[in-house]
Amino acid sequence: MDVTDRPDPGRRPPDGYLSGPDAPVLATARALAKVDDAVAVVLVEGISDQIALETAAVCRGRDLDAERVVVVPIGGAHAIRRVLTRLGPPADRLRVAGLCDLREEELFRRGIVARIGPAATRTDMEDLGFYVCVDDLEDELIRAVGVADVEALFAAHGDLGSFRSLQSQPAWRGRRPEAQMRRFLGSGAHRKLRYARLLVEAAVGRDALPRPLDALLAAV
Repeated sequence: MDVTDRPDPGRRPPDGYLSGPDAPVLATARALAKVDDAVAVVLVEGISDQIALETAAVCRGRDLDAERVVVVPIGGAHAIRRVLTRLGPPADRLRVAGLCDLREEELFRRGIVARIGPAATRTDMEDLGFYVCVDDLEDELIRAVGVADVEALFAAHGDLGSFRSLQSQPAWRGRRPEAQMRRFLGSGAHRKLRYARLLVEAAVGRDALPRPLDALLAAV
């Protein structure tokens, strides 16, 4: 077993967010239950993306609940067309926007074309309110915060030793620290969820919120 894959008992996701094997399905259902009263819906791939976007909104002094903006973690990019179908045809009352990783851009594009309108290029997607992270949101946040400050976050939250263990593994030794950090964040029971909030707060503190998050917030 990869040492970074071991459970991290006692370390929980941020308050109010779901975790565990049923979390993606339950989180999607819980968010979709709010859609009927919403004026805007933001579709993201997973719960960590939801945490990141909602944290960024709070850091910018926004109350998405009061604004009736619902962030829906759809449980993976493959679900984009199904969720857009569930929302129904675009209407003046409901603004639909979204965020995806680079490797899922084509899945999102096909869903947008099928349910919303033409989106031949990334600029077309952005005009419709959909933004793409390069390579993914964790990569965007690591670059925004910087390697040294990400390591400082790991140290402050008791994870630096585990990160050093990953760096010493043959498969990861000598790799770029940004790649090591992405791997580390994606392992452990709740690590990706916990650091979604911490990295966004650090990025906002540096006035370096990644463009896809910043532009998405401006679009809704």
